[in-house]
Amino acid sequence: MPDAAAKARVEAVWRIESARLIAGLARMVRDVGLAEDLAQDALVAALEQWPSSGVPASPGAWLTAVARRRYIDGVRRQVSFERRVPEIARELAEAEDPMSEIEFDEHVEDDVLRLIFTACHPALSRDARVALTLKLVGGLSTEQIARAFLVSVPTMAARITRAKKALADAGVPFEVPVGTELAARLASVLEVVYLIFNEGYSATSGESWTRAELCEEAMRLGRMLAALAPGEPEAHGLVALMEIQASRIAARTGRDGELITLLNQDRTRWNRLLITRGLAALGTAESLSGSQFSGPYVIQAALAACHARALTAGDTDWIRIVTLYDVLRSISPSPVIELNRAVAVSMADGPAAGLAIADALAGEPALRGYHLLPAVRADLLERLGRRDDARTEFERAAAMTANASERAHLLARAVACALPTCHEKCIL
Repeated sequence: MPDAAAKARVEAVWRIESARLIAGLARMVRDVGLAEDLAQDALVAALEQWPSSGVPASPGAWLTAVARRRYIDGVRRQVSFERRVPEIARELAEAEDPMSEIEFDEHVEDDVLRLIFTACHPALSRDARVALTLKLVGGLSTEQIARAFLVSVPTMAARITRAKKALADAGVPFEVPVGTELAARLASVLEVVYLIFNEGYSATSGESWTRAELCEEAMRLGRMLAALAPGEPEAHGLVALMEIQASRIAARTGRDGELITLLNQDRTRWNRLLITRGLAALGTAESLSGSQFSGPYVIQAALAACHARALTAGDTDWIRIVTLYDVLRSISPSPVIELNRAVAVSMADGPAAGLAIADALAGEPALRGYHLLPAVRADLLERLGRRDDARTEFERAAAMTANASERAHLLARAVACALPTCHEKCIL
């Protein structure tokens, strides 16, 4: 097998097997950082050996066997662990055969779930949780994660290293929480996955408005989580939300990369397969909860479904969307949700009603520096005919965003507000 082809195959195997490999090793060594190091050693061995020997029939088992052997060798080299060697050797005897059926270990699914909950532990910052999840569970390289979030590789490497050290220092157990702690920890896991998706769907900085690869990775993680925790409606709700939103990605930009807003999108370009899958996941979430109003991700998925079911922008059921936002803000209140509700109200009851809600948010500390507040106000002001005020707000929003594509869109809207309307042209 040519080196290039073997390398590509190794990388593909790694993306598929890395989470299970690291999770299984973490269960054994009780240290996520050490588990990842062992997995990386196995990956290096594969890159060295597979070009000449060929990819084994059970690549996941091969990687696991090599990683476990490396651990045994490391223990043997440490005098303080000599007494443990016989016990460890007995436990890992099956790993001596690289073709053993380790990949069918009955603990695999539980191990991956434990790994997800560990990487998303609330003891870590949001940025650290996102980076560690992409590294350990997503199988992305440090270089890929750094590129996605527009930071240097050394910065991202340091962030990941600090996250692993923080987990070790805090003595975070490698386990799935139970009882009341499970609900809180599940919320952290879902939040991390959705943060990854949102960065791909509406990039906070850079030249492109979207980063499809991050959306795809978040959806893969979401599907994995839903499969590992099939009885959790919010997991299915998040999958539904991401699938439906991702269905619009191709229609969100024009030929030259310009931003196209929801109401102006060509809906024939929406991915109907993703919509179908998203609606199915939403149905699963609602059936599990016994109500469509079980949690914020299920409600947001229901909101997204309102748009997905509308064949044209004019068919959108804005009354239902407002109702859903009312429910959402009652169970998960936030200024951002209220701002989104303002847009929905403006479509159902007119721009003046929406502007009143947006204006009431002007003093919210959480929205200070949030460019979408002036952007929403600008759009509503323009619809009310207050074009000078709208231009000012569009310019203010453009100055606040770090995304070049979005800035260009907002500035173009500002310029349009300064141009005479058709009526004014006729008078002139």
